[in-house]
Amino acid sequence: TKGGMNTKLHAICDSQGRPIDLFVTAGQVSDYIGARALLGGLPNVKWLLGDRGYDADWFREALLEKGIRACIPGRKKRKTPVKYEKRRYKRRNRIEIMFGRLKDWRRVATRYDRCPKVFLSAIALAALVIYWL
Repeated sequence: TKGGMNTKLHAICDSQGRPIDLFVTAGQVSDYIGARALLGGLPNVKWLLGDRGYDADWFREALLEKGIRACIPGRKKRKTPVKYEKRRYKRRNRIEIMFGRLKDWRRVATRYDRCPKVFLSAIALAALVIYWL
């Protein structure tokens, strides 16, 4: 947003779209920072679905070291195209639905809190309710 506070929420979700791990960064920060922060908290899974913002060779290699296959489309400016399963990638809508359910909480959608810690705690409270519903 122009002239206001802007943040990005990075999240790990399970296959049912329930939030598992959350991380907040400033809006102008690259998605790689969020990916690096959440890398240690990844559960034992076979696949990771992510959007183009998480397309980096180091991230793909880190996932392979953990035994996780990446289903992340390559950035449009990438010189060598990356293959990914388009059919599996369509399941990423569960993640987008989870973000939509978080934004149903007015406090999260409008970001009333100025302090990032308080904002993350409001998100965590909303995520806790979403997880159990």
